[in-house]
Amino acid sequence: MVGGQSSFAPQVLPRGRHAAPREIVAASQRGRVLLAMAAAVAEKGYARTAVADVIERARVSRRSFYEHFANKEECFLAAYDEGVTWLLDSIAQAVADAGDDVVETATAGARAYVELLAANPDFARTFLVEVQGAGPAALARRADVHQRFADQIADTFAAIAPGAQLPPYASRAAVGAVNEVVTEALVTRGAGALPELAGAVMDIQLRMLRPR
Repeated sequence: MVGGQSSFAPQVLPRGRHAAPREIVAASQRGRVLLAMAAAVAEKGYARTAVADVIERARVSRRSFYEHFANKEECFLAAYDEGVTWLLDSIAQAVADAGDDVVETATAGARAYVELLAANPDFARTFLVEVQGAGPAALARRADVHQRFADQIADTFAAIAPGAQLPPYASRAAVGAVNEVVTEALVTRGAGALPELAGAVMDIQLRMLRPR
């Protein structure tokens, strides 16, 4: 999963005489397992997903799975972490490319967020919905991720409006509001509906963070 891409997919490796080195094969297996975890959880829910579901989708052996992860929870959290890093990096790049106008910057970040989730519905379901039912470690990870998003938003607006005083809770509140709106649309209308929320996401951020 690499920042800047609209989607992520496992690397295709050569076979036979030109087979890839062991480390590359292992990295490819790990990537396929993470994608398979997201797909299985999106289809069945975290509680009903078993390791067998993941290895079947990833086309790896059970032994290969346990070479990378101790259990289902560890694999799920790794998939969540890598997806979040990819998402944050991609949004940051979109914001950087937009310049320093507050409206254009907010628009670029909002559009990147909803379009990336829409293009990756399995991850969207994992990121927004299933993480809430994956146990205390997942909830702690989710809280940390929300703070990372809040920090990213705060840094963006600080760069745009140097010296502006924003309440410390404002960026975190914006993240919570955006998360609620996007999750509701995903659950009720599906990932395909998310791009139309770019304007709403932008409006939430501007209303909560624009310097007074």
